[in-house]
Amino acid sequence: MAIRHWLAPLVLVFILVLAPGASDAKPKPATDSRVFLIVLENHELNEVLGSAETPFLNELTQHATWVSRYYAVAHPSLPNYLALLGGSTFGIAEDCTACLAQDPNLALQLSRAGISWRAYMGGMPRPCFDGGESGDYVKRHDPFMYFPSIASNPKRCRQVVPATRLDWDLRSHSLPAFGWLSPGLCDDAHNCDLASADRYLSRLVPRIMRGLGPGGNLLVSFDEGTSDEACCGPFDQGGGRVLTVIANPGEAAGHRLAGTYNHYSLLAAVERHFDLPRLRAARQVEALPLRTASPRSPRG
Repeated sequence: MAIRHWLAPLVLVFILVLAPGASDAKPKPATDSRVFLIVLENHELNEVLGSAETPFLNELTQHATWVSRYYAVAHPSLPNYLALLGGSTFGIAEDCTACLAQDPNLALQLSRAGISWRAYMGGMPRPCFDGGESGDYVKRHDPFMYFPSIASNPKRCRQVVPATRLDWDLRSHSLPAFGWLSPGLCDDAHNCDLASADRYLSRLVPRIMRGLGPGGNLLVSFDEGTSDEACCGPFDQGGGRVLTVIANPGEAAGHRLAGTYNHYSLLAAVERHFDLPRLRAARQVEALPLRTASPRSPRG
């Protein structure tokens, strides 16, 4: 009987702290090894690279790593966004707004590891907005709101915010360890031309690069192209060959990355960077190479 009384507190600690579904870990102080992803819309690699409409993006490739064989995994937009966040298209083949994806996902992984994250959504009227569209915001470009572990959890859902919050975070030097930006429908080249998106990036990217710090990684990718090109096995349904860039602050010269990659490779890269297990199809592909500034992942 005495042994049972002695074990009871330990069992309670296990249930509250270690058991699945326990509350998110308390964030730790941040370091300088951040990752920030910007997702643009609906253009093949050959429409962007070398185009007169995209002088900034082309200049960025001269000072960054650009991936010459990188592929989206499906059509239309939503399955690609879900693949980037959850490692699967979840059988979704349309831009639905009432459909759901299955947990877990990258944001849930980060939350449980105590690693800060925030998703900035262009045109979003307020944090955690769950409508299908509003102005330049559309839910189909916001995969966070399709996962119950985010959309139904007030603490996590408050991290899905209007893109206007990004200006404050940059001015206050408070970027999260992982940031995601889906620009509004004009700034992402969906409803406006590539030149408009390029001008938007030219104003924003230098500020993000400064905010990331010397060990940071900025990724810029397109959600899908206009072709059905594919690369990587049964999980890749063919979403076109798109430009993807990995930029590091202070990098002097760019180069083309050899190898073949897709959206699951990008997810795998972020998970590896933060020492997280790979989700679903991200286990089956080669991860993009990201810079690591310190032996510990940024937390905060």
